[in-house]
Amino acid sequence: MSALRLAVIIGSNREGRFGPTVARWFVEQAREHHELDVDLVDLAEIPLPTAIDFGAEPDAEVVDLGARLDAADAYVVVTPEYNHSFPAPLKNAIDLYREQWRAKPVGFVSYGGMGGGLRAVEQLRLVFAELHAVTVRDSVSFHNAWDRFDESGRPIDEGCNGAAKGVLDQLGWWARALKAARAAEPYAA
Repeated sequence: MSALRLAVIIGSNREGRFGPTVARWFVEQAREHHELDVDLVDLAEIPLPTAIDFGAEPDAEVVDLGARLDAADAYVVVTPEYNHSFPAPLKNAIDLYREQWRAKPVGFVSYGGMGGGLRAVEQLRLVFAELHAVTVRDSVSFHNAWDRFDESGRPIDEGCNGAAKGVLDQLGWWARALKAARAAEPYAA
């Protein structure tokens, strides 16, 4: 069986953000799943436009990210919680695309203060449902995330590794099932 392509998306682009620390840990976990080919998508490194003329030729960054998302069999969104929701750059990146998300699974790794980003994840589930994506039930959440990693960027409590494995197992199952279904019959939204 060929490797599944997993796009791990860092949803924040703020200066001093904690997302890269969480994402690096998760990418390590994903790469231990031998069936996964991982593409780390950092929205802080991609200057996506916030105003779109849908009649115009899209910017190269939009085309390039679209190709990366299209190539993915599954996604994991690494998101903080800002004001009880998810970051605007993440919403912008999601909204720029439609077909890329359809009939593909999405998992979540969230972080934040006391809520651990869980409110952001619940709102993202609604957004991805509208795009005909399938969100997996389990997620990874870091409450007071800044206290959960050591100075080298490794989690202090390795219990999160088991949670990551659960998300990856669910994503793998859904990715294989949906990939086979799309190959048998294209998904019509």
